[in-house]
Amino acid sequence: MTTTTTTGFRIHVISSEVLEKVRAGAGDASGRPAERLPAEGGEPLRCCLRDARPGEELVLFGYEPEIPPSPYREIGAVLAHARACAGPATAESYPGDWYGRPQVLRAYDDRGWIHDATRVHDGRNPEAVIAEMLAEPGVARIHSRNVSYGCYMFEITRPD
Repeated sequence: MTTTTTTGFRIHVISSEVLEKVRAGAGDASGRPAERLPAEGGEPLRCCLRDARPGEELVLFGYEPEIPPSPYREIGAVLAHARACAGPATAESYPGDWYGRPQVLRAYDDRGWIHDATRVHDGRNPEAVIAEMLAEPGVARIHSRNVSYGCYMFEITRPD
C-alpha cells in the first residue's frame, strides 16, 4: 500500500504481496517461516504504520527492502499483523505513531548506495527534515529505520 502525503513525499509500507506470502507460510527474505507472537503493545507495525495493541496477533519475519542490487542491501526483522489489516490509518500524513520517535532516515541514491544526506532524526517535524533530504541532489529514496536496532520501518520517495 502506498500513502500520498500533502507535504511532497510518499510513504510506502511493505507490499501486500510480500505480507500475504509471509502470512501464508511461504517464508521470509531468508526462506524462513515467520514467527507468530502476541503483541505486548507498542511494537511498530510495518503493515499499517501504527503501534501494536496488547494481545494483537503478529508475525515477526526477515524483510529485505526493495532497493537496486548493491552492497547496501540487507535483511532485517520486521513486525506486521498476522492477518491482513486496513493499512495506514490515513493516506495524507506522516504516520502518527512515529511523531516523536527518533529514527535514522537513511537516504539512498539510484544505485541503492547510501547517500550522505542520511541523518538521525529526533521525530519532531519530520516533514521538514524529509523535504530537506529529498531536495539533496542524488537522493532517490529514504528508509526510516529504528535507531537502536536499525530495523526497517518504511520507505519515503518523491510523489512522482
